[in-house]
Amino acid sequence: MISRIFIACLFLGMYSTGSLLGCKWIVKDQDDINHQFHVYNNRALGFLDMMVSITNTTKDAEIEHTVAFPNQLYHQKSKATDEDKLAFIVQILEEVAALFEEDHSSASWEENTVENFLNIVNKQAEELRSCIGSHSYTTQKVQRRTEMYFKRLSNEILKKNGYSAEAWETIRNITEDHLSQCAFLVNSLGNAH
Repeated sequence: MISRIFIACLFLGMYSTGSLLGCKWIVKDQDDINHQFHVYNNRALGFLDMMVSITNTTKDAEIEHTVAFPNQLYHQKSKATDEDKLAFIVQILEEVAALFEEDHSSASWEENTVENFLNIVNKQAEELRSCIGSHSYTTQKVQRRTEMYFKRLSNEILKKNGYSAEAWETIRNITEDHLSQCAFLVNSLGNAH
């Protein structure tokens, strides 16, 4: 009898480490109605707001580009399993972090603000990755499309415009949209179709 209980507990423990049951970042904090993800996401958005170019404080500072926001990918993932949603969010966060590691010296951002933003985005990715079972990854096709999208952002907006302050303002605004979409996906956890 005790061995059956032990085996049941062991199975439950192994299952919950790779599922959302064991994910501290998704379960609501008892002292706060916000999820840890949302707390950190709001901090990241706050740092992005602080990074608005001092000389270009309006959206007029953005440059024209042909890189369409991947709404279809977000819509597709909104209907995926919870773990696939999280795997997609982790990839988005990692791609955003990689983008902001590029040469942003022409942007009038304080380095401390950029570092704080990157620390938060990397922390989100790290914590959410711990919520994903080893068997759960976004499909290679979606993963590749996401990689190519961020590569186009880098090539067609940043490199093509010499990493200018205007190019970075465009990237900053696009990143705000990505963080907002990630928050919507987190809100939809438990609602897979």
